[in-house]
Amino acid sequence: MGYFRPEIEAIAGYKPGEQPQGGKFIKLNTNENPYPASPKVAEAIRQRLDQGLEKYPDPIGTAFRIRAAEVLGVEPDWILCGNGSDDILTILTRGFVGDGEWLRLPTPSYILYKTLAEIQGADSEEIQFNEDWTLPESFGTASNHLKLAFLPNPNSPSGTVVPKKQLREIADSLPCPILIDEAYADFADDNCIDLVKENEKIMVSRTLSKSYALAGLRFGFLVAQPQMIEQLMKVKDSYNCDALSLAGALAAIDDQKWVAENKAKVVVTRASMTQRLRKMGFTVPDSQANFVWATRPGVKLKPIYEFLKQNHVLIRYMQYPGITEGIRISVGTDGQTDVCLELIEQYLQQNS
Repeated sequence: MGYFRPEIEAIAGYKPGEQPQGGKFIKLNTNENPYPASPKVAEAIRQRLDQGLEKYPDPIGTAFRIRAAEVLGVEPDWILCGNGSDDILTILTRGFVGDGEWLRLPTPSYILYKTLAEIQGADSEEIQFNEDWTLPESFGTASNHLKLAFLPNPNSPSGTVVPKKQLREIADSLPCPILIDEAYADFADDNCIDLVKENEKIMVSRTLSKSYALAGLRFGFLVAQPQMIEQLMKVKDSYNCDALSLAGALAAIDDQKWVAENKAKVVVTRASMTQRLRKMGFTVPDSQANFVWATRPGVKLKPIYEFLKQNHVLIRYMQYPGITEGIRISVGTDGQTDVCLELIEQYLQQNS
C-alpha cells in the first residue's frame, strides 16, 4: 500500500493470548484472576451509570489517585492513571524514547515492550536472562543512546524476581529511567514502591487486571516522583480512562481486605501446583506471580499444550531462542487446577 510508516509495515504486531469465542474452556493461559472481583466494583459502576455518561470523566482520576496514594504510602501527585498498564508503557515509550534511540528490555519477558519500541521507530536492546532466570550485570551498563529500560518484576513467563539490591545498582548505573513493571507484584513477597522514593529514575507500573480480577475493565497506573508524572501528563491521551473504569478502579483499590484474601487463595494454589508439577518431573522455578513456568528436558511440551486444548483447557506454550521450551500455567481455582494437572498426568502416562 505504501501509506504507512515503514516501521509499522515491518513489525509483526503484538499477539495476545488465545481468547476463545465459543465453547466452554478452562482458561489458564493469560494470567487472569480465577475469582470474581470485589462486589464493591460492580456496585460502584452501577452508581456511576445512574449519574449518566454524557459528561467527560476526570482527566487525571483524582479520586483514584488520592485513595491509591493512601494505600501505597505516597502522595497523589506520584500517580498517573492509565487505560491498563499497557497504556502506561505506551506513554513512557512515547515520553522518553525518540526515533533511533534505544529501549532496553530483558528477554524472555513481555513481548509488547519490543513492539512499542518498533512503533516508536526506536531500537530495542534485549538482554537475555541467565539460564537460572537471574539478570546479567550487563543490564545496568550505561550507553549514550539508551533512553529507557523496562524490567518486569516478577517476570513473565518465569514468575521470578530480581532482588531489590540489584535493582538499586542497576538504576544507579543507568543513564536513563527504568520502569519496573509490577503487574504481578501483589502476589509477591515484596515490591519496589520504596525504591521509587529513593531514586527519581525508578518508576513502578501496576495493573488491576491480575490481583484485582479486573482484566476486562482495563485500568493501570504508574508510581513515580512528581516531577516525572508532571511531564508524562503531557503525553497521555486527554481522557485516557473512562468514567466507569475510574469508578470501578476506586472501589477495587479501596477494598484491600478482598485483595489480601484473594492473594492468600492464589498463593496456596500456586504452591500446590508447583509441588505437583515437580512430582511429575517438571522443573518449576519458585514463582512470585499468579502463574508457574514448567520445563521438562526430554519431553516435547507442545503436544501437552495441544492435548489440553483438545480437552478444553488452555495454557500457554512458549519457545524462545536460546531458551528451553516451556509451558506457562496460570493459577486457577482449585477445581480448574485439578482438571489441568490431571490431564497433564494422563498425557504423560499415555506417552511414557
